[in-house]
Parts: sequence; C-alpha cells; structure tokens
Amino acid sequence: MKTHNYNVFSDEELLALLHQDDTLSLQTIFSRYYTPLTQFSTIFTKDITISEVLISDLFINLWDNRKQLQIRLLKPYLFQSAKNLSLNQLKKHKPLLEPLENHETLLSGHLTPFEILTNRESQQRILSLINLLPERQREVLLMSRIEQIDKTTIAPLLGITVRTVETTLYQAIKSLRTLLSTSEKKK
Repeated sequence: MKTHNYNVFSDEELLALLHQDDTLSLQTIFSRYYTPLTQFSTIFTKDITISEVLISDLFINLWDNRKQLQIRLLKPYLFQSAKNLSLNQLKKHKPLLEPLENHETLLSGHLTPFEILTNRESQQRILSLINLLPERQREVLLMSRIEQIDKTTIAPLLGITVRTVETTLYQAIKSLRTLLSTSEKKK
C-alpha cells in the first residue's frame, strides 16, 4: 500500500493500517463515517450536539484501543457502537423520545388552542406507544417516519437488507395500529 490517497482503501485495509498506528487511516475512517454515524446517533439521542460528542468519543476509543480491538467488519462495528453509546446516553439522562414540542410552533399558527392541546396529547400517546414496539421495529419506524430516512439508506445503517427494512416497517406500523386500537378501546 504505497499510495497517499487513503480514500481508495477498503475498510479492511484501513483497519489493518490502524493496527499499525497509522494516523492517516484513522483520519480516513473518521472522514468516511463521522457524518453518517452522527446522523444515526441523532435518531436515538434527538440531539446533534450530544451525538457529535458520542461519535467523537467513539473515534477516540477506536484509536486508544486499536491494538486490542478484534474488529472483523468496520462499518457494522462502528454503527453498532454508535447505537450502544446513544442508548447508554439515553439511559443515563432519560430524555427518551422527542421534544415534539419543538415542532408545535410550526403547527400552532394554523391550529386553535383546543387542536394544539389535542395534537399534543395525541403525539405523546403515539410516542409512548412507539416505545412499546420491539427495538428493531422502533428503530426502523423512527428512522423512516420521523427522520424521513429512505429505506435504501436505513438498510446499510442497520446492517440489514432493504427488504428487511420494508418488512420491519410493515410490522411496526401494523403493531402500532394494534396498540392504538387497543388504547382507544380502553378510553
């Protein structure tokens, strides 16, 4: 590997260079994955600043532990680590889902106070029901419907096929409908 253009290297080649203390390999990995990892983390944290810190920490740990890490596939490793860091952050600070109130100002100009109150209650109820979905369904649903991420982008982020994304999204919507129906009957 005599080239100085590290962008041509595969993840596995960069990983091999990283094990040899090559700082340019870390810079290339960082350039390649920092933005998608931060966007992915934000799906869980709902805070870009927190996600930027988490992903920066992920790269610091990658460098610090480069000799000990047994990574077979870099991309799935990074995304799984980003997910774990994000979920651990949520557990520590419990902000859970969504400051949907942030979006209310966009909606409030066209709604009456009663409609705003009703929408707020509905949003909170739906978000609480989404939290009841299995983890994978919740991830796919939030990425697809809240973050508006295309299924062809979701698939590599989660390390699954586009077909699995479609199936999981279908199951999530079906489960959410069932939960909403059950919730309505209890009223």
